Amino acid sequence: MKSIYLDHAASTPVHPEVAQEMMNVMTGQFGNASSVHAFGRSAKRTVSSARDRIAKYLGCHPDELVFTGGGTESDNLALFGVLAAMDGAGKHVVTSSIEHHAVLHACEELEKQGYRVTYLPVDGTGRVRAEDVEQALTEDTALISIMYANNEVGTVQPIREIGELARARGVLFHVDAVQALGAIPISLRDLPVDLMSFSAHKINGPQGIGALYVRRGVHLAPRLHGGLQEKKRRAGTENMAGIAGFAKAVQIASAHLEERREHDLMLRDTLIRLLEQEIGQDAFIVNGHPSEFLPHILNISFPATDTETLLMNLDLEGIAAASGSACTSGSLELSHVLQAMKLPQNVLRSAIRFSFGLGNTTEDMEYTAQKIATILRRLRIRS
Repeated sequence: MKSIYLDHAASTPVHPEVAQEMMNVMTGQFGNASSVHAFGRSAKRTVSSARDRIAKYLGCHPDELVFTGGGTESDNLALFGVLAAMDGAGKHVVTSSIEHHAVLHACEELEKQGYRVTYLPVDGTGRVRAEDVEQALTEDTALISIMYANNEVGTVQPIREIGELARARGVLFHVDAVQALGAIPISLRDLPVDLMSFSAHKINGPQGIGALYVRRGVHLAPRLHGGLQEKKRRAGTENMAGIAGFAKAVQIASAHLEERREHDLMLRDTLIRLLEQEIGQDAFIVNGHPSEFLPHILNISFPATDTETLLMNLDLEGIAAASGSACTSGSLELSHVLQAMKLPQNVLRSAIRFSFGLGNTTEDMEYTAQKIATILRRLRIRS
C-alpha cells in the first residue's frame, strides 16, 4: 500500500540538508553561547550566523529577531509581551475570528486580564476586510493581530492595507506568518508590520524552534525569566542545533521559493482536475479565496459524506490529510475557521484539508483522486 503525506500544513519532513546541518552542530559543538571561553564563542558564532542568514531573507536587522520554541510561543510573546510593556496604556486588541488558536486562546486569556478584544468577521472566502479593521479601532486600541494567511483554507489576508491603517493610527500590528513563510516572498523592510511570527517545522526545518520579528523601537516584556539571552527578551539556553537547522531551512526555502510555488500550484490544480474527472465537479466544493491563496493548501468539502468518515477511510488507504489545524484536528470539533466563513452545514461538516510539499508528486494526486472516488462510491453503496 502506498503511503502519501498530504498534511504539510501541520508539519513538514525535515530536509536532508537541514538534518545534516543540525547533525554537524550536535556532533561538533556543545558549548553554551553565553559562555566566554572558546567553546562558548564558537556556539555564539553559530547562533549569530544563523540569525544573520534568516534576517537577510526576511529583510530585517538581525537584532530584530528573537528565537523562540515555535510559532505558538512567538504568537504568545508578541501579544503578551507588547501589552505588558505598555503597562495598561491601551486595553483594546483587534484580531480576526479565523486566527490560529495560539492567538485566539491568548486573546481569551487577555480578556480575563481585563482587556477588550474585538474578533472581526470574515467573508465567505475567509478574508478579513481592511474596512472592518479600521471601524474596529478606538482610542484605546493597543494592538492588531491578523494572520498573513489562514492555515486551514489558505486564504491570504490584506496585510499591507491593514498595516498602513495601523501605522496611520499609531497602533502596533502583529502578523502570524507561520504558514506564509516559504510560500510567499516576505520583505519586512517594506511591510508596515511591527511583529511577525515564524516556525521552522512548516518549511522542512526542525520542530521546536521559531522566531519572532520585533521591529526596532517596539518594546517587548519577556515572558520567560532567568537569563539575558536574546537581548533579555527570551531567557534560556539557545537551541543551537535547532537554530542552525532553521536557518538552513530558510535558506533552502528562499532559494527555491518560486520553484516550490509552481510545484505546489501544479499539484493543487492536478488534484482538482482529477477529482472533476473521477467524481464530477458538482461532487465537491473548494473552500477559500479563488485567487488570494497559499499554493500548498487546498481545502475541499465532499457533501456526500462527512469529514471523519472520509479521513478515516483515506488513512486506511495510506493517505494522510486533515480536518484543519493540527492543534485541534483530534478533537472532532467543527472548524472555527469554516464556521466563521458561514458555510452551509453539509459543506462545513465534510471539509478536508490537503496540503502539499517536499516529496509529493503528480502520481500521489492520481492515487488520491482515485481513492477518494472509490471511497465515495463505497459509502454510497452502503447507504
